Amino acid sequence: MACICNLRLSHKIRNSVVSSLCFYRASHGFPKTCATPFPSRSLNHSSAKLKCSTLSVSVTGAFTWDDVVRISEPESLPEDSLDLTGFFEKVKICNRGSVKPPLHILFGSPRNSKSGRKKEPFGCLQEKQSEFLPFVMEDQIVGYIHNVFADHLRRFQDVFVFPEDNCYGGRIGHATLHPMLRKPEDRTSAVGDVIKSLAEELIPGIRNELYPVTSSFGARVFFSLERAAAPYFGIKAYGVHMNGYVERDRQKLLWIGKRSPAKATYPGMLDHLAAGGLPHGIACGENLVKECEEEAGIPRSIADKAIPVGAVSYVDIDGYRYKRDVLFCYDLKLPESFRPENQDGEVDSFKLIPVTHVANIIRRTQFFKPNCSLVIMDFLFRHGYFSSGQNSFSYLQAVSWTRT
Repeated sequence: MACICNLRLSHKIRNSVVSSLCFYRASHGFPKTCATPFPSRSLNHSSAKLKCSTLSVSVTGAFTWDDVVRISEPESLPEDSLDLTGFFEKVKICNRGSVKPPLHILFGSPRNSKSGRKKEPFGCLQEKQSEFLPFVMEDQIVGYIHNVFADHLRRFQDVFVFPEDNCYGGRIGHATLHPMLRKPEDRTSAVGDVIKSLAEELIPGIRNELYPVTSSFGARVFFSLERAAAPYFGIKAYGVHMNGYVERDRQKLLWIGKRSPAKATYPGMLDHLAAGGLPHGIACGENLVKECEEEAGIPRSIADKAIPVGAVSYVDIDGYRYKRDVLFCYDLKLPESFRPENQDGEVDSFKLIPVTHVANIIRRTQFFKPNCSLVIMDFLFRHGYFSSGQNSFSYLQAVSWTRT
């Protein structure tokens, strides 16, 4: 794939020595494994080519910090500093439901992925979207429900109704709540009972945390929905993600967390220093302060200095799940003396890693929780690690893909 912009990774750190700091909690066992690419060098005739060998690591994060450090070194794959394919793949992972054309249409010709699976044509994504009914509240679309999942909801005729019309997006029919459910609290209770009935069969990982159901951010709340059920109803969900960084010897380093292996989602994978979903009834800034304290032991006096820097978004379709997430991004410059300490048991350990090395981890592996890669890519854009070079159009296309 042709290079579309420069990533200034190697020159910033080749002549510097950074002592990485690592803090551990008690370790746990990890479950089953799968193949995750590790780069290696091989020669083909007279020219050097980059290929991937594989090391068996868990889909749930059975890799060590030693693995992370080794794969992040510029010298482990020096020629790939201008290759953005790995970054585009991470964006694609989060955007299987996007209405934009897939990345191979924007940035290169179709080819098989490293997993051996063909990239989906644009028409397939549109076909996936056609399998979902609009979920409507008071004449406003608030989400999308898969036809098969809707069949399960039809059993609860006193809660859900399915008018046959084509008033919303040209689709035939839509889903809504029973007209007798007029108050937000009544809707929340009725839908909550349905979620409990379906939980074991269809909706794993119940969190007992409510997300607001609205037509747009900050709009009137129609009712509140169990967090684990949000993608099954296709509602827009919001979160806060923070890049906590340190400046040392004129270079930036990011504090990275490794999720607890006991986490229900993405156990053992790399994550931000602090991040979390935005529940009903709490403002973004206050929620970030809470997450900073719980996940990294950052006191309010420091967390209050986090700077809001924008948002990234993505649309992902996976089976019956339609994820439409918006992540509010924050940067927090931390004192060099700061050492994170997890308070809620959800983070196994932390490590301070040069930003340029973090970029290598994203490009070369699938160690990060997928949406974290988007937020860190946004950090790379804003802090000048990407440059438009000679192809400003492609640069802008790349930026736009973090804002679906």
